[in-house]
Amino acid sequence: MFTTGIITLLSVIVLTHAAFNCPNKDGQYEDSRQCDKYYECIDGVATEKLCPDGLVFDPLNRKVNKCDHVFNVDCGDRLELQPPQPTKKCPRRNGFFAHPDPTVCNVFYNCIDGEAIEITCTTGLHFDEYSGTCVWPDSAGREGCGVMGKKLQDGFECPTETQVDSRGMVVDHPKFAHPEDCQKFYVCLNGVTPREQGCSDGTVYNEEQQRCDAPENVRGCRVCNANSKREVRDANREMVAQQQRPGLAVSTRKCPEFICTDNNAMQ
Repeated sequence: MFTTGIITLLSVIVLTHAAFNCPNKDGQYEDSRQCDKYYECIDGVATEKLCPDGLVFDPLNRKVNKCDHVFNVDCGDRLELQPPQPTKKCPRRNGFFAHPDPTVCNVFYNCIDGEAIEITCTTGLHFDEYSGTCVWPDSAGREGCGVMGKKLQDGFECPTETQVDSRGMVVDHPKFAHPEDCQKFYVCLNGVTPREQGCSDGTVYNEEQQRCDAPENVRGCRVCNANSKREVRDANREMVAQQQRPGLAVSTRKCPEFICTDNNAMQ
């Protein structure tokens, strides 16, 4: 009876190792059912391995470490996963996860080995768990936080008139300059849903070119001659900015801070 038990145990061990048949070529191969499990084959012998909790195995990845984030890998029918190993703010030890409060949609956590790094999306965007990125609220489809309405907090609404470009073609997502802040602009999704966006540091929005540009190329945000007047026009007003004292340029819209020295701009 003792001998029979040993034979049975050995049979289980052999079956466990024989569950995956290595191809002729050494390498790493996915499990047929579990997305974070794989087999490393060396000289025809398979060793079962698991990706770190929260990551899954990508057989198409050419790197030595083929474990990657879930949103980067097509698991197909490999739907099973190892049991989670959660920490305080991480449902699994690795990955990008939404804030536990369902009403907080613009904050998420990047979990690395169980340590959570809190990240806030760019203003106006929500975290999308399926792509691991920040997207427009209506694309994220998060419940509990809602989608932004047709009017922004500063009062901006998309014009009702259809916007066309210089060729007379209808613009699907027209852009508009912010009336006070040169670095900001508005995008009207499908012409009706407003979103506020911003240019990177050192640039301002050029409404004529429909893109972010250098301040000197944008009327109203141009660094002026230290001893001259300049006329500024925007959607709301016309006004003349008079240089108050040598060396400093007056700004009527909120532009990056510039100092004029011998007509050379320093930020």
